[in-house]
Amino acid sequence: MSQDANYIPALRFKVLTPFYDPLLRWGMREETFKNRLIEEARITPGYRVLDLGCGTGTLTILVKQRQPAAEVIGFDGDPQVLEIARAKAAQQNVNITLDQGMAYQLPYPNESFDRVISSLVLHHLTTTDRQRALREVFRVLRQGGEFWIVDFGKPHNPLAFVISLVMRNLERTQDLIQGLLPAQLRGAGFQEVAEVARFMTLFGTIVLYRARKMET
Repeated sequence: MSQDANYIPALRFKVLTPFYDPLLRWGMREETFKNRLIEEARITPGYRVLDLGCGTGTLTILVKQRQPAAEVIGFDGDPQVLEIARAKAAQQNVNITLDQGMAYQLPYPNESFDRVISSLVLHHLTTTDRQRALREVFRVLRQGGEFWIVDFGKPHNPLAFVISLVMRNLERTQDLIQGLLPAQLRGAGFQEVAEVARFMTLFGTIVLYRARKMET
């Protein structure tokens, strides 16, 4: 699938993609927040899990390693990072599926996943495309399913606030830094939306969110 004209690669410019993993590891406390996401998501055997915007596959692979009996699918719009993800999965002998496409046009049936997870992806989307993507996640989640997100959030201390003055002007982070994501999740149909944890990083406050698709 061809990329949307508004698509932004992992570090904005394709030439920077090889530096993505080291940056997350040393500047964003990646190991801490991704392990916490997996722990909180409570993925059990037989679950079908979608990693939305999987990038180079770090989180996708971790989920499969933690719960080998789950079916884990990584999804991203960037073919370059998906090739990196495939190489990492092969190197670690992990059996995951990696699909290419846009977050606001998911190629999966209604109610086909027990969990959708997402790490540092939603801030790449325009407000309109983010709202479309949230509705798509709601559509593909089964009733009782959960959406777990790690992304920028409202600053929680003075240092994070100072950093946010710069970060809110980069890419499309302003909505998230203003704390608007929970309202956007509710607008897409989710309930029991909550901030579960906050993490201080070199780039400001990162928040772990949970949203649930209630049973009807």
